[in-house]
Amino acid sequence: MRTARPAPQQPSGMPFTKYRPFLDTVETSLPDRTWPNNRITHAPRWLTTDLRDGNQSLIEPMGPAAKRAVFDLLVRMGFKEIEVGFPAASQTDYDFVRSLVEDDAIPADVTISVLTQSRGDLIDRTLDACVGMPRATVHLYNALSPLFREVVFRMDRDDIRELAVEGTRQVMARAEKVLTDDTIFGYEYSPEIFVDTEREYSLEVCEAVMGVWQPEDDREIILNLPATVERATPNVYADQIEWMSRNLSHRDAVCLSIHNHNDRGSGIAAAELGLLAGADRVEGCLFGHGERTGNVDLVTLALNLFSQGVDPMLDLSDIDEVRRVVEHSTQMDVPPRTPYAGELVYTSFSGSHQDAIKKGFAARAEKVAAKVAEGLSEAEADVAVTWSMPYLPIDPHDVGRSYEAVVRVNSQSGKGGVSYLLRTTHNLDLPRRLQIEFSNIVQHHTDTYGGEVDAESLWSIFADEYLPASAAPGADLPTWGRYSLKGATLTAVGDDESILTVTISDGDERKLLTASGSGPLDAFVTALEQTGIEVRILDYAEHALSEGRDARAACYVECEVGGQVLWGVGIDPSITTASFKAVISAVNRAMR
Repeated sequence: MRTARPAPQQPSGMPFTKYRPFLDTVETSLPDRTWPNNRITHAPRWLTTDLRDGNQSLIEPMGPAAKRAVFDLLVRMGFKEIEVGFPAASQTDYDFVRSLVEDDAIPADVTISVLTQSRGDLIDRTLDACVGMPRATVHLYNALSPLFREVVFRMDRDDIRELAVEGTRQVMARAEKVLTDDTIFGYEYSPEIFVDTEREYSLEVCEAVMGVWQPEDDREIILNLPATVERATPNVYADQIEWMSRNLSHRDAVCLSIHNHNDRGSGIAAAELGLLAGADRVEGCLFGHGERTGNVDLVTLALNLFSQGVDPMLDLSDIDEVRRVVEHSTQMDVPPRTPYAGELVYTSFSGSHQDAIKKGFAARAEKVAAKVAEGLSEAEADVAVTWSMPYLPIDPHDVGRSYEAVVRVNSQSGKGGVSYLLRTTHNLDLPRRLQIEFSNIVQHHTDTYGGEVDAESLWSIFADEYLPASAAPGADLPTWGRYSLKGATLTAVGDDESILTVTISDGDERKLLTASGSGPLDAFVTALEQTGIEVRILDYAEHALSEGRDARAACYVECEVGGQVLWGVGIDPSITTASFKAVISAVNRAMR
């Protein structure tokens, strides 16, 4: 045998030299950065742009009813700033914005944001849509980057700056004309394509805009710094945000907002680092809807905070309802691996993962029980015990998920997953060696038939292997097995002797047997010897399946029968009868 390093990667042949490193195009040096030492200790202000940025990117944009369903969902979730559209872009957008006002659908504490470009006619139309709102923010933007200045607009820096300044003046003038004191009015400016713009120039334009708006303590301005196209690693964006946060005047009157897209797949990380760097507010969409690869995913971002012990200030306790409304309204599915919300994100198929989760739940149950014993309620104890679970960053119950899908069985699964499902669905707590034996049976099934074994199928496999059909409610199985127990009477003679009279069915024949032993199980094995069946008990376990008058018990017996070592299982209201049934189960399995 020889050892060697893997073969080296070979050149791809792709034309990578046509691209320039981002740091060669935009100055971002910040050697004295402080954000790496910061922590996120509270939720940012949230603005959802599902009804604007998210909607405009759909294959089939939402109609009024779907938009209203999403708006109502956002309000229920607790969003206080909602960007509802671009009212000057179309009559449809304008009518929807007005419908919110006319239907009195906007809570008094919710701020409606509307977007406009820096054009007088668009600004007027946008402000007209805001009449009668309790709280309204007009969001004006224009692109600043060299590429857009030179290629798209063919305007110089002074012209672009003046576009932002004049747009701000027009917004203020129109607001003064059409809005009454019943509307609390705010202003947001976005230096669009911020990440590709010279930082000094972005600062210059933002300062010029603030010179018109005149922010102060009770007159906030929102400055939104978009990663319109994500172009670099998240740390670079954080440096850009920290530099702006340091150098802006009137910083106490500025709400510094970030708007991340996901072109490099790191929008969430960039937003989190942006918060570390000084941002106060995050704009994004539920489940990352938006142009191209989408906006930052607000659900993931909020639940990332939740998983660190920070109140996200959004109600995500029914994640599946949020997902259903969004999927129905947008006609786009949430992928099954989407963090926190996907169908499979709390599910483990791997045997080692399942075993760790099973042990983790058992350990947590002990800690919760200890808190209950101290006098706490179940709900109080659940919160008091810190969540620490292998492979599960948050408790699925906290977002409205059950534990039923935490462990699912396929060909990659092991004893941990199999035993976990049986315990959670049928209260069967299999001994370890029985777990191993049964997992091998399940493995053979999955190797033969493929696919996943759900909880119902797993119960059928278990019942068919260990239980007569009559003892396996819910499992539509044929009856098999040579022997069955028809009745038993036990008499205790002394502390160490029991006399048992038992009726055994051997096919169509019934046999009445009497024997004595040191205990009920020993007497039963002795009785079986009269029919020529030799059984040696190797291990025994039992537990209650339920409580109350109709309680049943489960017994597990490891036996040596005719040279074979295998397990039997018995279920019965009587623990003694259950043990007899478990021995019969092992005997029948040995002869099957």
